[in-house]
Amino acid sequence: MTSSPAGRDVPPAESDAGLLAPGWTGSPAAAATGDGAYLRALLDAEAALTRAQAALGLAPAEAATAVTEAARSGTFDVRSLAERARGGGNPVIPLVADLTAAVGTTYGPYVHRGATSQDILDTATMLVAARTLDLVLADLGGTESALAGLAVEHRDTAMPGRTLTQHAVPTTFGLKAAGWRSLVLDARDRIAVARASLPVQLGGAAGTLAAFTVFAPVTGGGTPGTPVDTRPLVATRPLVAAYARELGLREPELPWHTLRTPIADLAGALAFTAGALGKIAVDVLTLARTEIAEVAEGSGGGSSAMPHKANPVRSTLIAAAARRAPQLAATLYGAMAAEDERPAGAWHAEWEPLRDLLRLVGGAARDAVELTRGLRVDADAMRRHLDLTHGLIVSERLAAELAPVLGRARAKELLTRTAARVHTEGRPLADLLAEEPDLKDLDLADLTDPARYTGSAGDLTDRALERR
Repeated sequence: MTSSPAGRDVPPAESDAGLLAPGWTGSPAAAATGDGAYLRALLDAEAALTRAQAALGLAPAEAATAVTEAARSGTFDVRSLAERARGGGNPVIPLVADLTAAVGTTYGPYVHRGATSQDILDTATMLVAARTLDLVLADLGGTESALAGLAVEHRDTAMPGRTLTQHAVPTTFGLKAAGWRSLVLDARDRIAVARASLPVQLGGAAGTLAAFTVFAPVTGGGTPGTPVDTRPLVATRPLVAAYARELGLREPELPWHTLRTPIADLAGALAFTAGALGKIAVDVLTLARTEIAEVAEGSGGGSSAMPHKANPVRSTLIAAAARRAPQLAATLYGAMAAEDERPAGAWHAEWEPLRDLLRLVGGAARDAVELTRGLRVDADAMRRHLDLTHGLIVSERLAAELAPVLGRARAKELLTRTAARVHTEGRPLADLLAEEPDLKDLDLADLTDPARYTGSAGDLTDRALERR
């Protein structure tokens, strides 16, 4: 234990366990973005670089084997790396020292050869993002499937459509679920594009790949230490391509040390996904209110003070993620203003917001699967709520139906006057309209049935479900 300024004992510092982050704690994305996962990605990036050079004859095959084996089996202290990262401003510098020592004197010189710290950290970040996005895509698929089932099951389940918080005209829960699914598919498409676009980073000290051009092939004359003017210059494009193949990432057109399109595109896709899932969450939060209770989470959360409560926790956490994501993305967009060939501060400002964004979206995607698979729909409550306004929810239909019978102006005047009576007398709109002699031949019960005025909701639902 250590002592706080107030003299109280406090526990020692430890890795972020997510105590204040229930939205992502315990999710697959949490494991994919943790310090250990980042360390693994950094080591993978270093080992892949040596293998790529060996594949082109720029390093001995034995060096690739030695570096890869050390990266896989070596013991690396995350806490020590984090503390020593302060010296150079990033964790790659101490990691290279530790990995070189682990490889040994014979092949240690081939660790990190020609690269700069940003090459490795950017590439590792792309690996972490790729591994996390694969998890997100799987969860989005689960959510999409659950929503498709709800849309089919409730294709014709009528419910109040609400605009500006008030009843508007009837809709169906099937159409609402189909709309949610459409957003999830939009998010899936954006995440898939971002995932396929993630590039390796390889540029050397200032984005020219200069150091790599002077490495002579191991078997082609010339060895490290030979004067530059006597060694053949090596083409670097094959090296970047080989590096990308080793890691399963895209080959970039240029080093992107200060050309941050990959980060900005990733931020946009993640923020959109958080918002898409957030739309589902806030709809559920509204419809699950005690006074409405048209839907309920499959297993709500408890309250520390009120035993009767079953809180919509999954929706709450997703909504929280959706509210945080835009600000994190904004920081990443702001970091695009990166000066020179490698920046001071702009690059560093990306690391934590991007990891937070990956974690938030990964956690929200996890929660969305649970939410949509367990969602309970109360069709009877939806029907009761359609009748709350005693038929006024179909006034739009009546205005169109009565205009040919009474004339447009008179129909509007009648409906305005009758609507006021509905509010004051509490009688059904159909009963009041039945008092009008000119309407005696109309089937007013049918015309004022909300379930008979859902427009093209069913067809729109079917159309939305055609999308795969």
